[in-house]
Amino acid sequence: MAERMELLDRVLVITPTYNEAENLAAIIRRLRAAEPSAHLLVVDDNSPDGTGAIADRMAAEDPAIHVMHRAGKQGLAAAYLAGFEWGLERDYDVLVEMDADGSHQPELLPSLLAAMRDQQADMVKGSRWMRGGSTNQSRSRELLSRLANIYVQVAMDIPVRDATGGFNAFRASILRQIDLSGVASKGYTFQVDMTRRVLDAGGKVVEVPISFPDREVGQSKMSGAIIGEALLRTTEWGAQKRWSQLKGVGAKISEEFESFNSRT
Repeated sequence: MAERMELLDRVLVITPTYNEAENLAAIIRRLRAAEPSAHLLVVDDNSPDGTGAIADRMAAEDPAIHVMHRAGKQGLAAAYLAGFEWGLERDYDVLVEMDADGSHQPELLPSLLAAMRDQQADMVKGSRWMRGGSTNQSRSRELLSRLANIYVQVAMDIPVRDATGGFNAFRASILRQIDLSGVASKGYTFQVDMTRRVLDAGGKVVEVPISFPDREVGQSKMSGAIIGEALLRTTEWGAQKRWSQLKGVGAKISEEFESFNSRT
């Protein structure tokens, strides 16, 4: 395979925040140490705990830090989509999703970027559930995540072990091929949706193992509604894909039958 000539020099890390005042400063400092050339966009949903003000102070001291303030809590997916739009408009080469709670360790970002370069990937996912990956989440949370990812693989025929994982890097070129305005999924379903959209666009998805520690401070955003949406959406997408495959088989059989008749 010929080596791709796209530049991957300008990296933008997008970090959505809502009430992450206890975590944000530390995670920014860790990111700046781990990948000094990367820029950071904090997308804050008007956090009442002052997260946005912390981001503003750090941005005033560091030109590589940017802040987007939104009027209210609109959710993880909407924050990432707004960040993608912001980064694409400014011609970044790679856009990265990274949480602010420390579960996505900035020190592992270089391995995601290296995989993108070395394996010519369009999307690189930090994976908890491949060899070398790990987590210290509770047994119940770990079991829930493992079962969810097995269901995604089976229902949607996606060859990815951690489709729900949120520590992801995208080439700008693949994001430009995706209709981001048509992404309606929310919560953690958004990560499955983006993975399937990259694959449907002909992109290459690569996984690298990560250690995924649970947050130490602050409150998790996981809820029953998020899990319910994930199950419903995944089932719907899986059914659509299977139906499309069946229609393709039917069309092929019809072509072969017509070809046979024309020869007899």
